[in-house]
Amino acid sequence: MKEALYDLIGHYGYIALYVLLSAGIIGVPVPDETLMAFVGSLTAPGGPFDYGTTLIVIYAGTMTGMVVSYLIGHRVGKPFLYRYGKWVKLTPKRLEQAEGWFHKYGLWTVFFGYFVPGVRHFTCYLSGVSGVKFYKYMLYAGTGALLWCTTFLTLGHYIGSNLDGLFYMIHKYMGVTLFVLAIVAVVALALYFRFRKRRAV
Repeated sequence: MKEALYDLIGHYGYIALYVLLSAGIIGVPVPDETLMAFVGSLTAPGGPFDYGTTLIVIYAGTMTGMVVSYLIGHRVGKPFLYRYGKWVKLTPKRLEQAEGWFHKYGLWTVFFGYFVPGVRHFTCYLSGVSGVKFYKYMLYAGTGALLWCTTFLTLGHYIGSNLDGLFYMIHKYMGVTLFVLAIVAVVALALYFRFRKRRAV
């Protein structure tokens, strides 16, 4: 399947890249990270793609998919998704998992959900179902999408041929990495407020 997707990009360039990223976010089985990193490897010096243009295209495709998914979730509601979502990988089990994350972490699930396999495809639907204000959704979704796209495109740009091993490591240790980052963020905030309080005294 990867080879077929790469052939599409080879033949249709940025248009295929935009369409594939949009479809992948909506739920069509597209290997998003692998695809972005592969294209990133093609932006290396002498490659057929330009880094800046590619980033704009994949970001636009990702956000298009996120907006479409949000609007679908807002229009059809949860019962419809649980009944028919399986046709675009929205199985009841995955929906429940994403819903649990969403209720626990709110819109931060949308922001970090891009980096968690099996979650990013559902947070946008659930945002629409939950009635999240569109501007708030766009703020979190847009920021997370920019970080996600930049990360994998840049990894592909600099790492190139070692992508398969890299993705294995990322997926294997993703949970640990997010946990460590969360601890670091909490400690940093605690130190900040403690220092601020001392200065106020």
